[in-house]
Amino acid sequence: MLESVKISRRQSEIRQALAGLVGNDAPTEDETRSMTNLESEYGTNEQRYRAALIAEDTERRDAGDELETRSDREYADLIGKFELRQVALMLDEGRALDGATAEVVSELREQGGYRGVPVPWQALEKRAGETVASGAPDPIRTMPILDRIFADSAAARMGASMVNVGQGEMEYPVTTSAVSAGWADGETASVAGPTVYAVTDRPLAPDNTFGIQMKVTRKSLKQSGAALEAAVRRDMNGAIAVGLDAAVFRGTGANGQPTGILAGASGWGITDTDITALASWSAFRAAVTRFIVANAANGPGAVRMLTRPEVWSYLDDALIEGTAVSEWDRLVKNVPNVVLSSNALAAPAGATEAVSAILTTTVNGVPPLFLASWGAIDLIRDPYSDAASGGLRLTALTTMDVTISRAAQIEILNDIELAVDPEA
Repeated sequence: MLESVKISRRQSEIRQALAGLVGNDAPTEDETRSMTNLESEYGTNEQRYRAALIAEDTERRDAGDELETRSDREYADLIGKFELRQVALMLDEGRALDGATAEVVSELREQGGYRGVPVPWQALEKRAGETVASGAPDPIRTMPILDRIFADSAAARMGASMVNVGQGEMEYPVTTSAVSAGWADGETASVAGPTVYAVTDRPLAPDNTFGIQMKVTRKSLKQSGAALEAAVRRDMNGAIAVGLDAAVFRGTGANGQPTGILAGASGWGITDTDITALASWSAFRAAVTRFIVANAANGPGAVRMLTRPEVWSYLDDALIEGTAVSEWDRLVKNVPNVVLSSNALAAPAGATEAVSAILTTTVNGVPPLFLASWGAIDLIRDPYSDAASGGLRLTALTTMDVTISRAAQIEILNDIELAVDPEA
């Protein structure tokens, strides 16, 4: 405890003692002596209190900084102790939540309404080393540290920023005007301008709800114990990551889906180039060059590329004549951030087995696209569908949306051919 706080408490005690003594009209000698001593001590303590405040100034500032960040740290610690197993047992058996799990659920309920049990997004984070070789839950496995949510998803590796919105809508204003600059042509001439400074709003709205359903058998609930935590997390994490990757890049904007990069390219003003040629490093190089010319990237190493695994297979087999170097070697040498996904992009189609690719880059810390979620994951139990077998059916619902930042930070390449047209 700070010395100034101790002195302040002692001063309060002295004032209380003096209040009782001064109310006596005929004090005894002992009471008079006591008042004199207390008055003398009070005056001395006033000097000590001022000196303590000066001496503790630095310590108080450090303590203030700690108090400002303590709330976030404490909540992060609670999230690290959140147990999905408790949620499953509560929905299955009615068992009461306790510990950190109960505190987190209570906090989430105060921030928004949920039909089921709210589950924080951080609780779905993968925990390193939790997968066992046999693929079956291990009842005595210890849960290690949390990793970043959806760290292996294509959207995250392509630079998407995941933001969480409490309620309502969110928008990102993006500068769309070009400020003119020029020299004054003469002593009394004016410089270039004025130029209107304009921005375009990139809205994120809670219009798209994404959900998954899972069935947990009675045997799993009774046999797996604490390891059910890892199994449920892996299942939910994988299903949500796959669905969101497909929505971010291939979302149609219809049937409840958000508008993805490919479908929203024309509306957002994203450059969409038809290659209409066999895949090669030179085709990708031209697109990377356009990024650099537009000042969206400072070099090929700052560009991320998303494409299909079939492109890797084709380019790795295409050797440069007279060498053991393939077109794929040339590509990854210049663009090291290549993401292969069979889920985010459509499969090869047509006689030429054409595929697409997407290029993104981050400029001054601004990500190329935003993936927004509203609140926490709402985990709801269906008490009827699997009642006959004693199983537990869970539905996890979340509201999501996608938007971009600057169109110049994204480019789409279409009709990248992997086979020769037989009719050509």
